[in-house]
Amino acid sequence: QVRLVESGGGSVHSGGSLRLSCEASGPSYRMAWFRQAPGKEREGVAARDSIRMTMYADSVKGRFTISQDNAKNILYLQMNSLKPEDTAMYYCAASDLVMAYAVIVESNVLLLPSTYNYWGQGTQVTVSS
Repeated sequence: QVRLVESGGGSVHSGGSLRLSCEASGPSYRMAWFRQAPGKEREGVAARDSIRMTMYADSVKGRFTISQDNAKNILYLQMNSLKPEDTAMYYCAASDLVMAYAVIVESNVLLLPSTYNYWGQGTQVTVSS
């Protein structure tokens, strides 16, 4: 069982920056950030696998950076050039499920909610224009 606790959300103006943190109670094979806006499906934002592969949603490429402090089991999401459409509840997710290397590198599985079996409670990010 992996417990995840997010922090760092808040309200900023368009163009601003925030850094989200997710503290995990233990290690996992992969971790990710998802977000969900009211009335919309949960979408993968950025993910990182233990094989050092990272993946980003097209909408955040060049603006968001995912990183991890393995020693402290903390996942970060640096968000720059924020836009009003980035407004959502942001969730940290982790997975200890075994997955084939080929599946990880040849698909977008890292950004699918079904890949993850542990979830945090979320932290709200609001970007005003």
